[in-house]
Amino acid sequence: MEILTALGLSIPAGLNAYIPLLAIALAQRFEWFQLKEPFDVMGEWWMIAIIAALLVIEMVADKVPAVDHVNDVIQTFIRPAAGGIVAVAAAGSTTEVSPWLLVLAGVLLAGSVHAAKATTRPAVNVTTAGMGAPVVSAAEDVGAVLLSAVAIVAPLLVAFAAAGLVYSFWRLWHRKQQTGSIVAEP
Repeated sequence: MEILTALGLSIPAGLNAYIPLLAIALAQRFEWFQLKEPFDVMGEWWMIAIIAALLVIEMVADKVPAVDHVNDVIQTFIRPAAGGIVAVAAAGSTTEVSPWLLVLAGVLLAGSVHAAKATTRPAVNVTTAGMGAPVVSAAEDVGAVLLSAVAIVAPLLVAFAAAGLVYSFWRLWHRKQQTGSIVAEP
C-alpha cells in the first residue's frame, strides 16, 4: 500500500508540486501518516508554512496567462523533484524497494504529467485568448488535491485510476490509428 501511496502522490506533483507536499506534511502532522527520518520534518509547522506559502505563489502564478508559461519553465525542475521526494517519503522504510528506484519512479511520473501540462497549456492560452488559463489551472489544482487525498486515504484506488488512465490513453491511440485523428468522425 505504501508503494501505491508513494506513486499516487507523485502524479499530482506534476500538476502542482506543493499540493502533494502539503498533503503529506499535514498527514504527518495530524498523524494520519507516519514519515520516517529525514522526511518527518515535513510535519513541523514551520515546514508546513513554507510549503503553503510556495503553494500560494504557484497557484497565483499559474492562473495568469504568460506568467503561467514562465512558471511552467521554472517548475520543470521543481515538479519532478517534488514527485521524487513524495515517492520516497511516502514509501518510508517499510518497503523493500530501493529508495533510488522510488525517487526515479516519482521523478518520471511527475515529470511526465508536468510535460503534458506544460505542452498543452500554451494551446489553451492561444485558443482562449488567455481566458482559459485560470479555469484550467483551477481544474488542475482540484485534481491534484483529489489525487493526493485518494493516494493517502485510499491508495488502492490509485491502481484503479492508473488502470483507467492507461485504458483511456490506449483507446485514444487506437482510435487515432483507425481514423487518422483523435476526433471521431460522424
